[in-house]
Amino acid sequence: MSDAHTPMAISREKRAWSTSGYLIFITFLVLLVLTIWRIVSFAGGQPDDSEVFGFVVSTGVAMVLLIVLASGFYMIQPNQAAAITLFGAYRGTDRNEGLRWVWPWMGKTKISVRANNLVSDKIKVNDLRGNPIEMAAQVVWRVVDTAQALYDVDDYKAFVMVQIEAAVRTIGSRYPYDDFAHAEITLRGNHDEVGVELRKELIARLTMAGITVDECGFTHLAYAQEIAGAMLRRQQAEAVIAARTKLVEGAVTMVEMALQQLSDKGVVQLDDERKAAMVSNLMVVLCGERDTQPVVNTGTLYQ
Repeated sequence: MSDAHTPMAISREKRAWSTSGYLIFITFLVLLVLTIWRIVSFAGGQPDDSEVFGFVVSTGVAMVLLIVLASGFYMIQPNQAAAITLFGAYRGTDRNEGLRWVWPWMGKTKISVRANNLVSDKIKVNDLRGNPIEMAAQVVWRVVDTAQALYDVDDYKAFVMVQIEAAVRTIGSRYPYDDFAHAEITLRGNHDEVGVELRKELIARLTMAGITVDECGFTHLAYAQEIAGAMLRRQQAEAVIAARTKLVEGAVTMVEMALQQLSDKGVVQLDDERKAAMVSNLMVVLCGERDTQPVVNTGTLYQ
């Protein structure tokens, strides 16, 4: 006995046979008028038995035709389609707008091919570094293959909801929430790149349902409440460290330039001890958070 998994048959949309309902509607009205006229005419005469039999047969046939014609009408709105089936077998999809007609024994299932805008619920995800974060996404999707949407998945709208949540979890665990050094792609700092990845992930997941994604992005992205306070303090500390590092780098460059220009122009000759004192004073002035108070030296350089 084989344990091989049997692959699911993939449906493919094809064009169904149908015709314009307006011509059929005119035919229906003409036949209806003729039938009513014949009934009225027959009721006003004195037919014999053979004429009665012919009247009953012709009237019965006309009524059957009227019922057949009336049962085949259906309406398709803009950006809407109708899947046609015959005793459960898919026969094609009609995408023509307006009043349409098909044989009454053909089944008709309407489906919208308009764009749908969906905002997912907030879900908790662990990012690449294991930090719990909250995420929610906005997705614009639409049906491109009606056969797959109707016959390859049980409920394509519910399928979209589940796959959006799964895709958000996948993307959320693929990248870190934040990276202050900007050394890698992050969820918070690279919305465009992450949005492209999310769209690719969604399209790959929704292809089997005949659905494509036109646009997507995150509507909510934040640390989970249990670590939000700690992460905020960490971000503040990293910002202070980064600012201090930049300040020190600038101060060192300015001190180096000052010493170099004093030496090149011969303004003053300083020994190593006085250079160290000058560097110390300049660093205090440049890196201090409060304004410095100058001290005027009225003596010599060494007093």
